[in-house]
Amino acid sequence: MRSTLLVSAIALALAGVSMTAMAETPAAAPTADLATTQLPRTVVPSHYDVAVVPHADKLSFDGKVTITVDVLQPTTSITLNAIDMAFSSVHLMPTRLRMVIADPKVSVDAQAQTATFTFDRALPPGNYKLAMSYTGRIGTQATGLFAIDYDTKAGKQRALYTQFENSDARRFIPSWDEPAYKATFDLEVTVPKGEMAVSNMPTASTTDLGNGLVRVRFQPSPKMSTYLLFFGLGEFDRATTMTDGTEIGVITQKGLASQAGFALESSSAVLREYNDYFGVPYPLPKLDNIASPGRSQFFSAMENWGAIYTFEYALLLNPTISTQADKQAVFNTAAHEMAHQWFGDLVTMRWWDDLWLNEGFASWMAARTTEKLHPEWNTALDAVGTRESAMSQDAAVTTHPVVQHVETVEQASQAFDSITYSKGEAVIRMLEGYVGADTWRAGVRNYIKAHAYGNTQSDDLWREVQAVAGKPITAIAHDFTLQPGIPLIRVDAAACSGGRTTLKLSQGEFTKDRPHKKPLSWHVPVIAQGIGGAPASTLVTDGKATLTVPGCAPVIVNAGQSGYYRTLYTPAQFAAIKGAFAKLAPIDQLGLMSDTWALGMAGLQNASTYLDLVQVAPADADPQIWGEIADTLGGLDNYYRGDTARQARFRAFAVKRLAPVFARIGWEAKPGESDPVAILRTQLIGALGNLGDTGVINEARRRFAAQEHDPKAVPAALRKTIFAIVARHADAATWDRLHAMAKAEKTPLIKDQLYSLLSYADDDALARRALDLAVTDEPGATNSAGMIGIAAYQHPEMAFDFALAHRAKVDTLVDSTSRSRYYPRLGGASFDPAMIGKIKAYADAYIAAGSRRAADAAVANIKYRMMIRNERLPAIDAWLAKNGD
Repeated sequence: MRSTLLVSAIALALAGVSMTAMAETPAAAPTADLATTQLPRTVVPSHYDVAVVPHADKLSFDGKVTITVDVLQPTTSITLNAIDMAFSSVHLMPTRLRMVIADPKVSVDAQAQTATFTFDRALPPGNYKLAMSYTGRIGTQATGLFAIDYDTKAGKQRALYTQFENSDARRFIPSWDEPAYKATFDLEVTVPKGEMAVSNMPTASTTDLGNGLVRVRFQPSPKMSTYLLFFGLGEFDRATTMTDGTEIGVITQKGLASQAGFALESSSAVLREYNDYFGVPYPLPKLDNIASPGRSQFFSAMENWGAIYTFEYALLLNPTISTQADKQAVFNTAAHEMAHQWFGDLVTMRWWDDLWLNEGFASWMAARTTEKLHPEWNTALDAVGTRESAMSQDAAVTTHPVVQHVETVEQASQAFDSITYSKGEAVIRMLEGYVGADTWRAGVRNYIKAHAYGNTQSDDLWREVQAVAGKPITAIAHDFTLQPGIPLIRVDAAACSGGRTTLKLSQGEFTKDRPHKKPLSWHVPVIAQGIGGAPASTLVTDGKATLTVPGCAPVIVNAGQSGYYRTLYTPAQFAAIKGAFAKLAPIDQLGLMSDTWALGMAGLQNASTYLDLVQVAPADADPQIWGEIADTLGGLDNYYRGDTARQARFRAFAVKRLAPVFARIGWEAKPGESDPVAILRTQLIGALGNLGDTGVINEARRRFAAQEHDPKAVPAALRKTIFAIVARHADAATWDRLHAMAKAEKTPLIKDQLYSLLSYADDDALARRALDLAVTDEPGATNSAGMIGIAAYQHPEMAFDFALAHRAKVDTLVDSTSRSRYYPRLGGASFDPAMIGKIKAYADAYIAAGSRRAADAAVANIKYRMMIRNERLPAIDAWLAKNGD
């Protein structure tokens, strides 16, 4: 599953804005923990025979299921997971024993999300059939079985889909809805004739029932966890291709199959690569990717085995608005979800504590595969951004280990964060670098073969890799996954003698909000390299190490940036590296800049040191260097929000530094330009527009106004960026025009973007209009929460207060999996100390005591932002006074 901070803030991302403080989604959680214990281990399912009749018009469905179970020890009751269901009959039938079992008493515990069937006498161990008839609900947010309404030129349409991860299969089937309870599934659905029904497996039979209905039965599934089951229904098109004996498909709403070509082509290439890498061929006969209108505040795609579900914005390429960045994102998303077909589906973590085994590995595999199959994109440099995403959270007091203790449904939902995804990915990259790529792959292959169709814990992976590596990988892996935080490697001394430089290293801990914290201890693999020389490596243990590298040039520690740690140089060492900045490999330039920014904001060196690197960055540096600079300067600009005079001085410097780089690239794409340059163009236009550059703003407005009579005024590659700038600087008339365009638009992908842009306005009155619009039916059930989240970036106090005042309505607009996060994150971009009290009061009233990590993180972020304003910006001001002109 893919994380979705970008989903609710797509317009901001398109305009080149830093997403450090953006929101997810809402709905208040209950005041007590949900599902605080796992199910009893006395009964185990092995097969589900499911028959469902959806009533899309009534948002309800009828269900029947017969579950083959083994009773392992005598018991008078069977407890399984169920929520939002009404049972009309429950029967238990032994398959071998000769006994008559009276129908049980049924009790439902909505708080625990369980149903318990109590019998009048103890059931002896044996094999049984548990048959249930029930009714359930079809929702309007992406949990359980849900409906998506969308516009087409032919009118409104409704499609049905399922989303079960992490704990929502229980909304569709009364079931043992925990990942360790793997079983096989037979699914049968009764649906309108002419609509396409989709599930994990190919269709086995279709029977015409008359009255416009057909019964579709799918082939039996492999043994898998409940959360991987999928069902979709609607007026769809399907494009297909064959690869390595597997039929690959992309399923879209009618008429959009042409936009799925790149996804289909990418899926084919990725499947071939994964069949080879894992050494175990993809085991199902088909692999569909289902494109859905709408969006979620929780996820963008889901790895259902053989039937990946992906929102359209993350899968389809619309030729009128899609960019090169969108194309790369489509490939990465497909590669991530397809990696799950092995890491997550074939082999599944035993419990949500080890969710990172699914998500961190899939993220790493996607990055590796993107880099290999599309070297022209130069995505190897993305490793630094991935690491920074994790470290931003991992350096705060509210962090948690990669392997985390999960007790409740809400805690499982909260586990889908940047520690699980990005730190997991970064740690895998570090470990692969430590043991070698071939050794790592051999260990992974052994792991997949040994645990196919089963469940694992993290140590199962470490055991297989260490067996082939012959290195102490488990000790390193435990340090980085069982405890939170970031090592800080200090380069205490660097002395050259005889053509070799000897480094003395010490290990501390990097934290951005606990300067006096006693550091934890790690085994840290360190790679260092003198500029232009050969690399050398060591393992820092017990807090100390000495490392000798060839040559006497300035030395980069964490050369190649595979390590998960910060590096702090002495002032003299840093000055030498800065003087040779242009000679560094681009990935080390990025790593140095990222460390410098973080260390400066944490007070470990002068906060202005980052600007020294900005000054020496060559105009012809790798495009991604300037993309990082543009993003960081935009984030720094936000810290000046509300202080007009100081912000103007900073903006003058930032624009002066970025404008010459943009002048080299220009508004118009050049024949043969690289993909990174095309992406940088949109980043620079967005950044300069947000920094108030009048030339860029006026040109964006001119192009926006000219598009009706000049089709070339707004090329597809710049449409999102131009519209975002116009929306941010909109007056009432422009906002009204964007609103009219949104109402008239019939393509969901474009319509959703336009409604998002309405929330992007700097103007308070227009932001208020967007908020008012968000709680109407007009934007669509899956757009509204994102609109409020986008408004919160520029107007956190307004958005938080508005959402709280309309909580009853807003709660209906958010996936239940995001409930404990949405409201706190609306206020997370605030500088107002009063917001801390508001978030705490909300958490006390509406969030379970064990599920307040997001609220605590929002409070910590506000305190951090206030600290930056008060303690770090003065150093930036002093630097600007000296160098800004």
